[in-house]
Amino acid sequence: MSPMQPGAQPEQMTQEQFLRQLRLTLEKLPNEIPLYLFTRPGQDDVFVQAARQLVRSFRELTDKITFREYALDHEMARRYRVDRAPTLLFAPERCSIRWLGAPLGEEGRTFLEMIILLGLGQSNLNDQAKKVLKDLQEPRSVKVFVSATCPYCPQQAVNGVRAAIEKPELVSLEIIDIQSNPDLANRYNAHSVPQTFTNEVLTGMGAQPEELFMLSMKKLEEVTVFIPDSDAPVVDTDLLIVGGGPAGLTAGIYAVRSGLKAAVVERGALGGQVATTPVVENYPGLTQVGGKALVDIMVSHALQYVQIFQGEAVIDIQPGDPIEITTSRRKFRSKSVLLATGASHKHLGVPGESRLSGKGVSYCSTCDGPLFKGKKVIMVGGGNSAVTEALHLHHMGVDVTLVHRRDTLRAQQYLVKNLEENRIPVLWNTEVKEIKGKDRVKEVLLVDNRSKKPSTLKIDGVFLSIGYEPAVDLARKIGVALTEDGYIRRDAKHRTNIPGIYSAGDVEGGYKQIVTAAGQGSEAALSIFEDMMHPYWEKVKAQA
Repeated sequence: MSPMQPGAQPEQMTQEQFLRQLRLTLEKLPNEIPLYLFTRPGQDDVFVQAARQLVRSFRELTDKITFREYALDHEMARRYRVDRAPTLLFAPERCSIRWLGAPLGEEGRTFLEMIILLGLGQSNLNDQAKKVLKDLQEPRSVKVFVSATCPYCPQQAVNGVRAAIEKPELVSLEIIDIQSNPDLANRYNAHSVPQTFTNEVLTGMGAQPEELFMLSMKKLEEVTVFIPDSDAPVVDTDLLIVGGGPAGLTAGIYAVRSGLKAAVVERGALGGQVATTPVVENYPGLTQVGGKALVDIMVSHALQYVQIFQGEAVIDIQPGDPIEITTSRRKFRSKSVLLATGASHKHLGVPGESRLSGKGVSYCSTCDGPLFKGKKVIMVGGGNSAVTEALHLHHMGVDVTLVHRRDTLRAQQYLVKNLEENRIPVLWNTEVKEIKGKDRVKEVLLVDNRSKKPSTLKIDGVFLSIGYEPAVDLARKIGVALTEDGYIRRDAKHRTNIPGIYSAGDVEGGYKQIVTAAGQGSEAALSIFEDMMHPYWEKVKAQA
């Protein structure tokens, strides 16, 4: 994704203004985009209706899109080897991109970006990703499993689209909706999305930056580190913020408003853990809001002030004057660095958890819940997140049981009452000791903490919400002091033990709340501005 330019002032658009702008954008596209929808005779389910309606809505905006619908027994289906319905083909004479299902929910973003890229006739890949694909010599058949409720899926699906447009003679892409094609999801054990398979080999668990997607696809293995070429451009800033969650985004707003030149680097989806929170009910001013919707509001606000580099992983930080930072795409020189790297889901650490991750073991009900509709799962945990996600699964139509190692829940009373009213069963004083299954989750081994009596429970999935581990790899690498609990140690001004390096948000420990992280981000930014004006480390040197 290209960095947003500093000082950009996107206005809040009404729906009419948005459609007018979209119409102008589509009309400027130089190429036509033929779309073919394949259905079974007599088939008119929700996926077919959604695909048909979405295409027709876009055709009302531009005549650059042409649309044809065929039955699976039509000659065109044989020509393009289509054997599933519904299936959408995109400009099949120019590239090999097909959608098994329909672009519902979050996937509408993928559809829009795909239409624009096909209309432009270019991949818009960054230079590093293009260099990876330049030497690709053998065919690659890519499958990206997605769901309508997954905020990370569009990033991965668009990666596949870009690859198929950049190398149409070698790369073919199938975007597979797991709700429309549960048999394929089961066959590939793709019970956590997004998942990517290349030539039938798993090459991506979760969303990847462009370079890692292309390199994983090329090497036919999941690659986790991409080292950029030495000629990567250099960006100079007053403050580089590592992490695009509530703390990092808020810090960016306050830093720029204070007069600093700032940039945010985020290796994954903006918003952090908030992006996958089903419902937020305790953010001031918003009685109830979806986590992804709240993230969109924050990002839109931040983009009015701060430059954002999404899809870039920070590889190295060299303290000094200036501080030198190397990401997966470029280098930064900055007077200060704010570590707002957040925290990731804790793992149980029991046998079977790692092996069956993405095959029935999940850490995100928003992303993976729809696949388990009508099936039996457990939600492990006893805090606000665990209860919220259990309720979310229940309302999806999933048969969910809460498993908690204590005899009372830590969750707020309002959530506990909601759990009881929805008659969601709870296994008290119970721990998961093993997750079993050959290719996917089949059962769990449980132990009663009081009687020590083991038992087994036949289930289809295990959802985990047992807390977080701070993301302190970077901090540890450069010598930032940590607390006994493994969080970053800092003073009241969010300063670490290394001059010029600061921290904010969940990586510091304390209350894991959105409003708390945002507050810490603003505090840190204001402290950094004050220190820029009156460097505290100069006083320390003078006193030494």
